[in-house]
Amino acid sequence: MKSIAVFCGSSIGFNSVYKADAIKVGCYFAQHNIGLVYGGGKIGMMGALADALLEKKGHVTGVIPGLLRHEEVEHGNVSKMIVTKTMSKRKVKISKMVDGYIALAGGFGTLDELFEALTLGQLGIENKPVGILNTNGFFDTTLKQLDFMVTEGFLKQTNRDMLQVSDNIEDLMAKMHAYTAPKLSKIVNTVASK
Repeated sequence: MKSIAVFCGSSIGFNSVYKADAIKVGCYFAQHNIGLVYGGGKIGMMGALADALLEKKGHVTGVIPGLLRHEEVEHGNVSKMIVTKTMSKRKVKISKMVDGYIALAGGFGTLDELFEALTLGQLGIENKPVGILNTNGFFDTTLKQLDFMVTEGFLKQTNRDMLQVSDNIEDLMAKMHAYTAPKLSKIVNTVASK
């Protein structure tokens, strides 16, 4: 994978372990020559991640919607900054640029982007690996909800298994490299092609 989108918070959280893992991800990407595509912010988890990669001379592309483009938020030192008109156009732009997705700790935006990436895979629109770095068990309750959705018949186990999960970046990347997209049913293929 040459380029990965990372979804994460514009806040840093209350526990320093989240920032520490964002920095580890940035260093891992730089060491393995993986380009980062992210939300373009200089604050919170986004800023920690981008700064770690930039310190190691890695490549960072920010994709930021115009409404968030102001001095307090936009990272001024990234390798490349792309400005989109809307949040939805940002997600489309990011999806065209990356080979996979990783979610770190974050809020509504992080979950929105994570589930959109999973939905694209479920529908066969994309076949890219989607991973969660489950720092400090941050996503444990989210994963429990997904398992309950399977139990209750709202999510197929094969689609639940699309999500790669680990609490360390090395293991997560190994899982993402080994990922094979599930075969889709004819019904899903028909829906996805319309």
